[in-house]
Order: sequence, then structure tokens, then C-alpha cells
Amino acid sequence: MKVLIIIAFISCLSVEFAASLTPADPIIPIISQDQDVSFDGSYRTAFESANGIRFQEQGVLKNPGNKDAEAEEVQGVVSYKAPDGTPIQLSYLANENGFQPQGAHLPVAPVDDNTPPPIPLAILRSLEYNAAHPEPKPFRR
Repeated sequence: MKVLIIIAFISCLSVEFAASLTPADPIIPIISQDQDVSFDGSYRTAFESANGIRFQEQGVLKNPGNKDAEAEEVQGVVSYKAPDGTPIQLSYLANENGFQPQGAHLPVAPVDDNTPPPIPLAILRSLEYNAAHPEPKPFRR
């Protein structure tokens, strides 16, 4: 009888432990994936998930062996739907000139002058709050 009680107790604990390990969000399967890495250091990778996320990237080492002109160059594109359902597509190029993203959802400066794009409202409010509520300075002796 004691053995049955112990087994029942352990079973309840294991079921509760297993339930605590399940993720809150469903697992999204990968429906396609491709990777290729060459001996020269160039590569290509891509994947697509069941929830519509797509990613492609390729990279190459430019001017290999010439230490003064050697540079990595990576091109890619990622697309997904924003929480509000808006389709997002971000293309990018990263090389010796830095990271250069492009997408219709990114703010851009007017072409006719060098003014930066406007600060998003949420960031502006955060900056104003931080300015109005500075952190206390640490105590120093």
C-alpha cells in the first residue's frame, strides 16, 4: 500500500514538473532551411518558418589575402508580419561602410537636407521622462 502511495505521489510530481516545462507560446516549425559554406569563406543561408518568417543571407570575403583591403560583405533580407498584421521586409548590406538597412517601415530623412528623421513618439517620451527623473548619483566618500 505504501508503495502505491509513493508511486502515485511521484507520478503527480512528474506530471506537474512536465507541465511547467511546456512553453507558453506554441513551437513554430521550420518548413525549409538551406545552408552552404564554401572553402573560400563565402556562405549562403536561408530559412522559412510556418508563421511566415523568411530569412536569406549571403556573405563573402572581399580581397582575401590583402590585409589592407580585406573586408567582409554580407547581404540579406528578412520578412515577417508585425503584430498588427503589417508586412515588414528589411534588406541590408553590411561591409566596410557599415550596416546599411533598407525597408519601407524605417524612418528616413528628407532628401533635400541633412536633418535626421523625426524621433519616434515613444522614444521621445522616454527621453523626456529620463530627463525629468534623473538617477541619483552614487554615494562617494
